[in-house]
Amino acid sequence: MILGVFVIFSAVFADQLAKYFVDTNIVSGQPIEVFSLFNLVKVWNTGVSFSMFSHYGKVGAIVLSVLAITVCLFLLHWMIKEKNLFKVVSLGLIIGGAIGNVIDRVRFGAVLDFLDFHIMDYHWPAFNLADSFICIGAGVLIMWEIFYKQKERI
Repeated sequence: MILGVFVIFSAVFADQLAKYFVDTNIVSGQPIEVFSLFNLVKVWNTGVSFSMFSHYGKVGAIVLSVLAITVCLFLLHWMIKEKNLFKVVSLGLIIGGAIGNVIDRVRFGAVLDFLDFHIMDYHWPAFNLADSFICIGAGVLIMWEIFYKQKERI
């Protein structure tokens, strides 16, 4: 449990620190090339993944925040009962990432995205550390269930 809470707070801290750095040092519309396939950009996303639901404005931000908080409460309940440390860390990453994005929606009505991977002029939609934490946590949970559970059954 303590490990999970530490992961949650660490994820939120890292996400908010990175977003603060980007918000105060990068000008919107002026990407900074880090290396040939990666830029730092400043993009405000009022929706969710790939800017879905971005046309709902403040109401959308409120609905998405309430939904994210509800999911976080469910995951927190799971994390409290969970004994497996891999799952605890994974759940902590997901919760921390979701909280990081909720903080942005509450403060700004949008989420600050800044990681821009691309090949020539083809760009993956920009994302942030919170999104990364959510994906890594979910990915580890899925892989654990697929590969570890199969070994347990044998």
